[in-house]
Amino acid sequence: MPPVDPDKLLSIGVTAQRAGVSVSALRFYEELGLIRAVRGPNGHRFFPRHVLRRLAVVAAGQRIGMTLDQVAEALSGLPDDRAPTQREWRAMSERWAQMLEGRIEVLQALRKDLDGCIGCGCLSLGRCTLFNPEDQAQREGAGSRWLRGAISADTGGDQSFI
Repeated sequence: MPPVDPDKLLSIGVTAQRAGVSVSALRFYEELGLIRAVRGPNGHRFFPRHVLRRLAVVAAGQRIGMTLDQVAEALSGLPDDRAPTQREWRAMSERWAQMLEGRIEVLQALRKDLDGCIGCGCLSLGRCTLFNPEDQAQREGAGSRWLRGAISADTGGDQSFI
């Protein structure tokens, strides 16, 4: 990271407070490479103000259920030594919009299946993707495989959001 004007640096405590996260979260995010700190002569961490925008992206990603690896992938397209330009933000937001559309489709398919089960209350309908007589699904491995299959079928085979 190139030298940063010390007047534009925030202490780790101020950064945490402004971003609404804990100091330990900032250290963790730095360890993962989501953000970068500048070290003072005494080894203390200071953050450029533009890190607050990256932290807002991390928070937004977590709110929509993204893993930190997925957030890191999104952030990898943004500069980490300066605030992104409007064009850079737009490119990232377009990728996120596509991902969100996929997640919305998965959630809608899941809602449709759950409404059917909740409507009858017995989980015994032949069309119910959650019905598992005599624990047949255990032979197929761990997790809700039948539900995943039903959602995948409803979303054209895309399982990246399940």
